[in-house]
Order: sequence, then structure tokens, then C-alpha cells
Amino acid sequence: MSIVGWRTTNQQSESHGHSMQSYGEYLTSGDFVEGVFENWESEFLQMWSLVVLTVWLRQKGADDSKPIRGKVPQDTRSRYSMKSGKTWGVRLKAVRHFIYAHSLSIALLSIFIFSFFAHAAGGASAYNDESRLHGETKQVSTLSYIGTSQFWYESLQNWQSEFFSVGCLMVLSIKLRERGPPESKPVGKRYDTITGN
Repeated sequence: MSIVGWRTTNQQSESHGHSMQSYGEYLTSGDFVEGVFENWESEFLQMWSLVVLTVWLRQKGADDSKPIRGKVPQDTRSRYSMKSGKTWGVRLKAVRHFIYAHSLSIALLSIFIFSFFAHAAGGASAYNDESRLHGETKQVSTLSYIGTSQFWYESLQNWQSEFFSVGCLMVLSIKLRERGPPESKPVGKRYDTITGN
């Protein structure tokens, strides 16, 4: 991706009579940073949403859904409680256990937030570079770039494609089969059979 982006940027620069970038300069440019983190942002939002929503949502026939009724090992509670903890030691263990019990969603959300702001920083830098090439003096900050329609167009365009593709996989895997991968039910199983983990 980076080599293709670098060549494209240099072709555009050359056609406008501007100087070309070295590969190292391109890797630190707003164009590259924006492109990479725009994609990461949507990927990690989609993964975080999937993890968090599947805690509560159930779907009959979906292979990656928890059973409609009953408990699964992932539902077990901690033996430590902040409410009933008599000592600070027990309460601290409860906090540590709570963080560990939700560490996957915390990690995915943290990467999403980092990617969101890195996308904004890269976008602001690319916007400012483009403005300078056109002789404009107006510069935008990262936070003001978040308020632009361009930023939200880029973000929402990626978000909708991620959610659409995952939604299609979840719905299509209820009735359709593929021999081999764990995302599919075994070929001989009925569609309304719940085979979730």
C-alpha cells in the first residue's frame, strides 16, 4: 500500500509541477497517515462493536451467537466485588479483575480511539499540505479537522462498509455453508441449529 500511495502522490505532484517526495517523507506525510488510520479506525470500531454487542445480543441459528437460553463459561462472575468488599485489598482486586474481565473490549476501543485521532491528525496535515500547494494560508488543527465534512465522509464511508460486510457474514452464515472454516456450521446441520461456542 505504501509504495503504491507514494508513487501516486509523486505522479500527482509531478503533474502539478511540484517537487517529488522521498519514500521516507511519504511514510510520515499526512496522506499516508490518514489513509492507514482511516482504515484501522473502521476495523477496530467494527471489532469492538462485535465483541460488545455479542455480550447481550443473541440470534437463533447464528454460529457465532451464544445460546438463546442458558449460561456459557464466558458469563461467569468474579468472586471479588467492589460493593461487598470489606477491605481496600479486596476492592482493588475487584477493580483489577473487572479491567481484566473486559480487557479485550478495552484494548479494541483504545486502538479505535488512537486510530480516530491519528486519522484526524493525518487528515489535518494532508489538508494543510494541499492548502499550501494552492497558495492558501488557512491551516486547520486536528480538532477543527474532526469538525469537517471531509473527515466524517471518510470515516462514515469506511464504517458503513465494515458493518455491512460483518452483518452480511452473520446473516448469510445462518443458512449458507462453507466446508472448513469455523465461521460456518457443519454442512449437514440444519439452519436453525445453534452451534455457537
